[in-house]
Amino acid sequence: MSIEPDPLLPGEEAEWIGAAQAGDRSAFARLVDRYWDRLYRWLYHLTRDRHTAEDLTQETFLKALAAVRSFRPGSNFRAWIFRIGHNNFVNQKRAERRTKHALPDDAAGPESAGPVTVAENREALEAVGKAVAALPPDFRAALLLRVEEGLSFREVAKVLGTTEETARWRVFKARQKLMKVLAPELLPPGAAAGESGS
Repeated sequence: MSIEPDPLLPGEEAEWIGAAQAGDRSAFARLVDRYWDRLYRWLYHLTRDRHTAEDLTQETFLKALAAVRSFRPGSNFRAWIFRIGHNNFVNQKRAERRTKHALPDDAAGPESAGPVTVAENREALEAVGKAVAALPPDFRAALLLRVEEGLSFREVAKVLGTTEETARWRVFKARQKLMKVLAPELLPPGAAAGESGS
């Protein structure tokens, strides 16, 4: 038995989009409410910085509001929003390279638990966070869209502006790289050749 994560009926979202395209700001605000947390979470995983993720999320929705009339009814609104967010992220990275401004490398720890559990959880989170952060940006973006957002490979490809086959390959390679770092003992013999298995 699977639990539907989104109780909103597809027709209801389509109505909101139609109203937003007709200039209804409150309908667009409902779409923002629906997708803000998901987009922010994805952008946070890409940027590893809360303020940058907030800025990019806000900028994404401002651009979406300006372009909402160009959205094609019947296509995937979430994929469209994430595509705008991805473009903003890519543009921000280009600007950073020009100014050579490094992003801080901080990971959020668990909120409350016993001291031993907190330490263990923090270590595990940091290990996973560092491994994900070390992935090439294209692989990281594809993996997080697939795993965190549950998008299909076709939707991942659409967001990242690539082919479905390339999206599959990036997610596969991202998982393979994470396994080499996090659980080399689970890889088949020879799969981690050239890399230390600790």
